[in-house]
Amino acid sequence: MDTYLAPELFDRTVLITGATQGLGLHLARDLAGRGATLLLHGRDRTRLDRAAAEARELSAGRAEVRTYLADLSDLDQVRAMAAAVRAAESRLDVLVNNAVAGGGSEPLRREFGAQGHELRFTVNYLTPYLLTRELLPLLSSSAPARVVQVASMGQAPVDLADVMMERGYEGLEAYCRSKLAMIMSTFDLAEEETARTGVTVNALHPAHLMDTEGVRAYGLTPAVSVEEGVRPTVRLITDPALTKVTGRYFDRFTDARAHDQAYDTEARKRLTALTRELLDL
Repeated sequence: MDTYLAPELFDRTVLITGATQGLGLHLARDLAGRGATLLLHGRDRTRLDRAAAEARELSAGRAEVRTYLADLSDLDQVRAMAAAVRAAESRLDVLVNNAVAGGGSEPLRREFGAQGHELRFTVNYLTPYLLTRELLPLLSSSAPARVVQVASMGQAPVDLADVMMERGYEGLEAYCRSKLAMIMSTFDLAEEETARTGVTVNALHPAHLMDTEGVRAYGLTPAVSVEEGVRPTVRLITDPALTKVTGRYFDRFTDARAHDQAYDTEARKRLTALTRELLDL
């Protein structure tokens, strides 16, 4: 399946969070060449404009590119960005929740989002949870539509009594817990929405230790280029064979099993209840 050839995407609108560096930037480059209408998110205006200009150039004028600026560690900005997308865009075929907070360069220092929640839990879990639900009306009206959750094979069980990791904090552990929480919510959302709205929701581990800023900041040695992660992500976005596939976790191109907690329905119910409380939903 790693020889999958993606089609052109002239009729698709794709929103990519975290599109100014790493996987998000390389994904934008790839999709621009396929003619997709791109909605690129970033938190730095200079880098966002640079990514958009590059995408336009790579598309040779075939792709429309629009930008959305927001700091995804601030849930109020997440809501505002979603409202802006709903107001400006007539359709949304694919949402790629790619933005990430990695293990950090000071992994023993707890960091926080604007609402006081632990940073990695916020950016890697609460934000995609909230953004997806805020954009569901637009995705539903564009169905069949897809939500692609960029997760990780790095998964650790979520301590539902201490989701903010007030005890024994470590950045990579926080990252791994937040990515499992993302997968747990992927399964729940797929069960809730696919049959009702035609929106599929899948998660994937795109590649192991890609050469990204986050991997290097934590002190790890990259093992593969970012391009290795682009191809399996593009497949989830474009493959016609996956039009009705939902609620799955993929290890690159392989439909795989996530951590056992992802299949614990009681744990998922508890996580959902806590999440809705934190987000005032």
